[in-house]
Amino acid sequence: MVNYSKSNALNRLPKQFFADLVVKTNAAIAKGYDVINLGQGNPDQPTPEHIVRALQKAAENPLYHKYSPFRGYDFLKEAIATFYKREYNVDLDPKTEVAILFGSKTGLVEIGECLLNSGDTVLMPDPGYPDYLSGFALANLKIEKMPLLRENAFLPDYVSIPENVLEQAKLMFLNYPNNPTAVTAPADFFEETVATAEKHNICVVHDFAYGALGFDGIKPRSFLQTPGAKDVGIEMYTLSKTYNMAGWRVGFALGNPSVIEAIELIQDHYYVSLFGGIQEASAQALLGPQDCVRELVQRYETRRNAFFDAAHKIGWNAAPSEGSFFGWLPVPEGFNSESFFEYVLDKAHVVLAPGIGFGSQGGQYIRVGLLTEPERLAEAAWRIGELHLFD
Repeated sequence: MVNYSKSNALNRLPKQFFADLVVKTNAAIAKGYDVINLGQGNPDQPTPEHIVRALQKAAENPLYHKYSPFRGYDFLKEAIATFYKREYNVDLDPKTEVAILFGSKTGLVEIGECLLNSGDTVLMPDPGYPDYLSGFALANLKIEKMPLLRENAFLPDYVSIPENVLEQAKLMFLNYPNNPTAVTAPADFFEETVATAEKHNICVVHDFAYGALGFDGIKPRSFLQTPGAKDVGIEMYTLSKTYNMAGWRVGFALGNPSVIEAIELIQDHYYVSLFGGIQEASAQALLGPQDCVRELVQRYETRRNAFFDAAHKIGWNAAPSEGSFFGWLPVPEGFNSESFFEYVLDKAHVVLAPGIGFGSQGGQYIRVGLLTEPERLAEAAWRIGELHLFD
């Protein structure tokens, strides 16, 4: 049998850092340990019942058994525009400023191919969502890291980026509420972002995956709420976190019409849009009762409080999360993120996500997923406390 070689593009793809963690976690479980897995990023609650029922009913419609329109149904794009007007007071033209995605990850991976050429420069947060790198590799882009440091509230410092790098950059990725640092971005930061993008002709891609998940009564800001944002970029949103629809693969890109057209064009060649029944159920999720979203945010806030209260009691001090369903905490003295992960898994049977998997600036941090009930989160902190690493 002939063994065919992979393309150069596939060979450029980064190694999946967290695949090794899954193997080690499963090995601990196989030994019979009661493992508390806080290393994941997969919503643990079911999709709200009224959305599931909408899909069940829509699946019976024979219209949806045929190919969907290549660029999606108008009713979903209109629902998205209505949602953004209601939630953020942002006006969107459904025909020219909205693209439907197979989950926001697809958009984040394909955007480099849409706008850049081989060797072009892209700005990426460090730490940042690892799958950004996949799109950069496939498009053969040059990556310049923007450090997210605690002393700068985990926001990029544009002043510290060399002028020649800003001049070369054609694309910038941002993500607030942030994965993994769990901070939100203030209005003046987005205003500075627009000014920087305008000055250097950089297209901004704001990953707003956790847009619904803000705590302490503070609603995370959409980048598109910033004057001039649509002139210099787009935002990507997903139903995965807001409505626990991760497996449904529904996302959308919003903003600058030229970027939206490029996304629609590449998807004309890759896909024939989402199943119509999923599009109808998604529209009903966006336009229907939002009690489920408010309840979900409260659930995550309760979990956040339970974990950080317990962490502080053992001397593990870090600022509580502002948004997302993660926590971002420093590792104790004498450890880096990988050695701390290994030690805690071995001694306490708790799985944490090493920060180094998100970039070099994460090497002294770990990410905690708030994706189990408060009692288990508090127990995880208590188990770690029994190791006396923070005494």
